[in-house]
Amino acid sequence: MTMEYSAFGEIALLLAVAAAVGLVGVLLRQPLIVSFIAVGLAAGPSAFDLVRSHAEIELLAELGVAVLLFLVGIKLDVKLIRSLGVVSLTTGLGQVVFTSVIGFAIGLALGYSPTDSLYIAVALTFSSTIIIVKLLSDKREIDSLHGQVALGFLIVQDLVVVLAMIVLSAVGVGTASGGEAGGVGAILRVVASGVVLVAFVLVFVRFIADPLTERMASAPELLICYAIALAACFAAIGEAAGFGKELGGLLAGVALASTRFRDAIGARLAPLRDFLLLFFFIALGTGLDIGQLGSDLPAAFLFSLFVLVGNPLVVLAIMGAMGFRKRTGFLDGLTVAQISEFSLIFIAMGVSLGHLDASILGLVTLIGIVTIALSTYMITYSHRLYALCEPLLWPFERRTSHREQAADSTTGTRYDVILFGLGRFGTAIGARLAATGAKVLGIDFNPQAVRQARALGMDAEFGDASDAEFLASLPLEHTGIVVSSTPAHETGVTHDDARLQLVGALRASGYGGRIALTSHKAQEVPALIAAGADLVLEPFQDAADQAVERLVQHLPTAEA
Repeated sequence: MTMEYSAFGEIALLLAVAAAVGLVGVLLRQPLIVSFIAVGLAAGPSAFDLVRSHAEIELLAELGVAVLLFLVGIKLDVKLIRSLGVVSLTTGLGQVVFTSVIGFAIGLALGYSPTDSLYIAVALTFSSTIIIVKLLSDKREIDSLHGQVALGFLIVQDLVVVLAMIVLSAVGVGTASGGEAGGVGAILRVVASGVVLVAFVLVFVRFIADPLTERMASAPELLICYAIALAACFAAIGEAAGFGKELGGLLAGVALASTRFRDAIGARLAPLRDFLLLFFFIALGTGLDIGQLGSDLPAAFLFSLFVLVGNPLVVLAIMGAMGFRKRTGFLDGLTVAQISEFSLIFIAMGVSLGHLDASILGLVTLIGIVTIALSTYMITYSHRLYALCEPLLWPFERRTSHREQAADSTTGTRYDVILFGLGRFGTAIGARLAATGAKVLGIDFNPQAVRQARALGMDAEFGDASDAEFLASLPLEHTGIVVSSTPAHETGVTHDDARLQLVGALRASGYGGRIALTSHKAQEVPALIAAGADLVLEPFQDAADQAVERLVQHLPTAEA
């Protein structure tokens, strides 16, 4: 009895391999995109040659790209451009321009054609929003100044992706059409189709999107089915009209970007996007020759070195010129030390249009593996890396960093308490201390938290507890106690614990007062006391103690 071929069995095998490789990647603290690329290479003809169901996998891959572009579009609200701000626009556009120009020059110097060099240079400008948001969120830095700036210029990069794909689609129409006259006619037809579709999107947004989406939202499962259907239908229309499934999926997202359900749709579709993108990388791997990748190693090394070192330096220089301190510029620079999944999609579009050879896709894939893998560790250990590089970064900071200066209103003011961390717990502590008559200065790395604290009447400044230069500028000499209201991560007390860094920096600056730290775990208390804390606040235990005291007061008196 012979075993018959089964597409279902093949996909089941690929999913099992992806789960196993993904687990290894998680243990190595790598994003799943690296694991998925590895699965694609392993499943390709140059390795284990597991793929036979090319049509089915290609279909899932195309649906994954459509969903990915849909989720990009759903974030592009009409108010986006006005809300970006000068910093995000300048940094984002400056990084794109400098990276593409330098990348193009490197490509020409390595002997690539102008077309190949242009594609590679543009691909090097895109950074992975998915990966960066995940890493910054894990480090609780998404609301910090450098986190907010990074999000801003990542949105700018997404807009550049959109424009690049529009241009590529238009150029592809002319290339695919045969003659010059035919090419012009085809472009005009596509432009006309695009105008009609955009007009429909505008009408949909104005009159249909809100009531229809609200009706669909009556059942969460129906809402997701509706969103996927919209993405697939727009992608199909885009392909039929000639400007590509990618732009069709993007317009579907834009059609729902102004609805109040966009965040719910985005959150629910994100796992599906990640699942379907697995098949994009598998389809990508089946078209790559591992032997060819070996010959691309020298070029991949140089391009990767530029992305890992050159991109951060570009951002560091731009932000320094705009008045940011070198530390903020350095942390933001690390977020662009990689290329993204859009880089691979962009190059794949060039291959499908006949502009590029498959070897260029292999080269950019290799660059992606190297830069994403290494930049993950760079972002994870960013503060330690900054401490090593800080002596070399003095050319990237102005004598006066006006965007991060402390307000003049607190200069020379004496404070009884300096409080680091203005979340709910920290703000509550500050308000209650102020109510007792104590003079309190709140510090937070989140500009929004600083604004909210000021709105409550508290003296508050933007600052980083791990920055020794900032601590040295604080009025510590008359402060009785410094409080950190921020607990540790799940890993507990480690050598890079921000609380221990604060204690060390305070003592190094000559502060001789008392220090109070916060912990959610009782087992951490001895280690924090041994590290120099005079007092450890335990919010849950302290709240429970006070609750018990109040409850005891209301217990009925036992009769004798």
